[in-house]
Amino acid sequence: METKTLKVAVIHDWLPLIAGAERVLEQILHVFPGADVYTLFDFLRDEERKMFGSSKITASYLNKLPGVKKYYRKLLLPCTKAIEDFDLSSYDLVVSSSHAVAKGVITGPDQVHVAYVHSPARYAWDLTHQYLRQTNLDRGVKGYLAKSMLHKFRLWDYRTANGVDHFMANSDYIRRRIWKVYRREAEVVYPPVDIARFVYHETKEGFFLAASRMVPYKRIDLIAQAFVKLTDQKLKIIGDGPEMSKIQDIAKDAPNIELLGYKDNAAMVDHMQRAKAFVFAAEEDFGIVPVEAQACGTPVIAYGAGGALETVIGYEQDHERATGVFFPEQTADALAQAVQKFCDVSDIIRPENCRAQAEKFSPEIFREKVCNVVENALGRKA
Repeated sequence: METKTLKVAVIHDWLPLIAGAERVLEQILHVFPGADVYTLFDFLRDEERKMFGSSKITASYLNKLPGVKKYYRKLLLPCTKAIEDFDLSSYDLVVSSSHAVAKGVITGPDQVHVAYVHSPARYAWDLTHQYLRQTNLDRGVKGYLAKSMLHKFRLWDYRTANGVDHFMANSDYIRRRIWKVYRREAEVVYPPVDIARFVYHETKEGFFLAASRMVPYKRIDLIAQAFVKLTDQKLKIIGDGPEMSKIQDIAKDAPNIELLGYKDNAAMVDHMQRAKAFVFAAEEDFGIVPVEAQACGTPVIAYGAGGALETVIGYEQDHERATGVFFPEQTADALAQAVQKFCDVSDIIRPENCRAQAEKFSPEIFREKVCNVVENALGRKA
């Protein structure tokens, strides 16, 4: 089958705002311009939808529920039915972009379904007990109902993997999770990072940078605690969110820590370009921000787990090509030691190496790999 003559549908979980998953969708639509898009919820402004070109976007009937924007994430089981209710029988190729339910669309034996999986739903699989504890749903009647719902979702989620002809994973970390959950092999296709937006800047200044929405798993609290100990090192933190007051309490007696709050994109890039290192303490499936920092020529001090192990070259592994330093545990002491180590080896970690590493994750490379995966899937089906 020639991809140019195929009728293509692209399925995306939901469109609440423009974030990393939506950038993946944007690039998939560069590969298949004009493909029809199906999604459960569409809350975007008309101006934001322009990034998807001429593609027609069809939202599910759930999108019409009153005030659904406030509670759509709680409709997990209704979403499984709604995704199955999309009639895709007229399409030759179906490409799903899924971190929840999109891969569950129904296709026939003469159709090819390629699924790009950002992650199997973490709250339903390996992180389910952590999720239940954090939301106070690990006990009582509400806990029983939540556990029952997640059990039903797992049965559905596992079954729907059989409807996928070929899996793509956004990192090797996720490839291993796909195998664990679905017992299916997946090809790693790293998400596209808009490298061109982050101009290389070789001259660095005397501060470290952390930037994130302040939610628990991003571990901005850990970064602040580490720099409370590092009184001779300056830290700037960009971001806002539910944990802001907690971070303020940690940093209130630390004059070396500056909380900048929310900053627009231009200010964010400016700080990334000038920082002597970017500090990243989360365990992410992939983690786009460390790649963006490296695109600026800025090294990364990262927790050595998840996607960071694939996007950052640790000094521990390769002195000559190093783009950063890892710390082994999510503790303030481990991070403080990594900062001190970075200061000792910072002259060896070159900005040009950081930029070269970031260029491996460009949109052009993403599109080329998606094309190759789809063509191989079509060839096997022919």
